[in-house]
Amino acid sequence: MTAPATVALTVNDRPYEKQVDPRTTLADFLRQHLGLTGTHVGCEHGACGACTVLLDGQSVRACLMFAVQASGHAVTTVEGLANPDGSLSPLQSAFREHHGLQCGFCTPGMLMTLAELLRDNPAATEAEVRDTLSGNLCRCTGYAGIVAAALDVLARLAPEAKDR
Repeated sequence: MTAPATVALTVNDRPYEKQVDPRTTLADFLRQHLGLTGTHVGCEHGACGACTVLLDGQSVRACLMFAVQASGHAVTTVEGLANPDGSLSPLQSAFREHHGLQCGFCTPGMLMTLAELLRDNPAATEAEVRDTLSGNLCRCTGYAGIVAAALDVLARLAPEAKDR
């Protein structure tokens, strides 16, 4: 048995400090130690993208990272996407409006991946949206609503994108 390690990080703008087994993944830490169950664990190999969170604003696979590696950093989970009043973010609302939620298992990873894209490239093209989503697997095989939701938000962010 390995001695517990201290993990001190900020998740969704809230500081946490916990003792964990050093082998605890970031995904398990978020779900089991913080109760933030929005981050889903699908393949546990980083291939499906369901566990995607933002670490200091960059998307990472929470199943491939140890929680201790995130110590000292800021993590944003799908729970952190909502507006401060608890209402859905524009991206979350667009997923609902365009039926992009489907079964919901991959939704958190899709949302986090797209949140990074929308922040970094508000003029992204449909091809860039599809390329970005290529790292997230949807077992419902219905990317149409997800892509439509992303394009809807992009159109609102950059009205000139409507003319593409």
